[in-house]
Amino acid sequence: MQISLSDHFTYQKLLRFVAPSILMMIITSIYSIVDGFFVSNFVGKNSFAALNLIFPVIMALAAVGFMIGTGGSALIAKTLGEGKPRKANEIFSMLVIVLAAGGAILSGVCIVFLRPISFAVGATDLTIDDCVLYGRVLLAALPFFMLQNSFQSFLATAEKPHFGLRVTVFAGLTNMVLDFLLVYVFPFGLLGAALATAFSQIVGALIPLVYFLRPNDSPLCLTRPRFDFRALGKACYNGSSEMVSNLSTSLVGVLYNVQLMAIAKENGVNAYGVLMYVSFIFMAFFFGYSIAVTPVVGYHYGAQNHAELKSLLKKSLTVTLITSLAMTASSILLANPIAHLFVGYDAELCGMTVNALRIYALSFLVCGFNIFGSAFFTGLNNGTASALISFLRTLVIQVAAVLLLPKLLGINGIWLAITAAEALTLIVTAALFLAGRRKYHYV
Repeated sequence: MQISLSDHFTYQKLLRFVAPSILMMIITSIYSIVDGFFVSNFVGKNSFAALNLIFPVIMALAAVGFMIGTGGSALIAKTLGEGKPRKANEIFSMLVIVLAAGGAILSGVCIVFLRPISFAVGATDLTIDDCVLYGRVLLAALPFFMLQNSFQSFLATAEKPHFGLRVTVFAGLTNMVLDFLLVYVFPFGLLGAALATAFSQIVGALIPLVYFLRPNDSPLCLTRPRFDFRALGKACYNGSSEMVSNLSTSLVGVLYNVQLMAIAKENGVNAYGVLMYVSFIFMAFFFGYSIAVTPVVGYHYGAQNHAELKSLLKKSLTVTLITSLAMTASSILLANPIAHLFVGYDAELCGMTVNALRIYALSFLVCGFNIFGSAFFTGLNNGTASALISFLRTLVIQVAAVLLLPKLLGINGIWLAITAAEALTLIVTAALFLAGRRKYHYV
């Protein structure tokens, strides 16, 4: 059943529409998780630490892709809702070109300065060579990674989320198979893990690119672009919250690693790495849901369909609440087997990881509401409110928490910092929803 942005979304239709994007995010998150599993178990603890040190840098750069993809999809959906398909495709084509060119420039600059960057994020003599090796390979594939991230949003706007899911599944399977071959079967070590991830990102970008270059039955296709710097600025403004969220998450990840190196050395970094893998999987639901629902909100906002906005808000909050409770309970119950899966070979590290997972699980009670709130305002083309939520939850409050709480609670303060940040941000999110209710008519 084809679902259009203009449809009335029941619970069933909403879940059907967002499911492919959620699965796409889960599968995308598996890239780094699979790398981490093979590197930790078959290469060594120091290489695993190096991977965890440099990966936030890659994700910080990829934040540009999330910004243009999410912000651009909201603008394109609004333009389609206004009955301007030609203009929507011109904007879409321009954004794809900007992403490819911007990714290439960022890649080249960072490759040149990768060694000092690695030392800056906490690399030591034990991990520096592995940081540089893994980082160079993934930076070479950065333009493709950025395109892959943006196409996840654009395919939802094109009313083709299921095609996006198939692409992501194929790319994810490519990564898994190559990790098995290049790390386990053939001993290429960390280089093999990096090549597996890079190749899967290339696959995930090229398939949608070819689809949009050819005639298709979706509302979007790549045409001759018309460079509209106002539209580019609007897309960046709309998606600034997603860039802030991803960039801040990466920067805060670096801060976590620095704090943990000071308190618990490589074991602390490795425990945090496992914690992040679990977070990637669980948070994938919230991010995937937000990616999919943003163009729906944007379309109905552009069409001035206030009743549908009210319905979307009510249903989304209900889905988020149920999911939050389920995630928190399951992460606490599964902490021990998850820790053993990644670091079961080291009893001390495994115990630290179990404790970290159980404390961190409390954040899942709150974070989904903040992520959805940010995405909802992005769909309304209110980049200021969206960015404020993301900026607070991922940077300002969390930085303060990760600096202050360890002084009071030791290493447990680090694991608790994210929960404190999400809880305080939720107050701001609720206030913004109340402030905007008359302007946007969603209540």
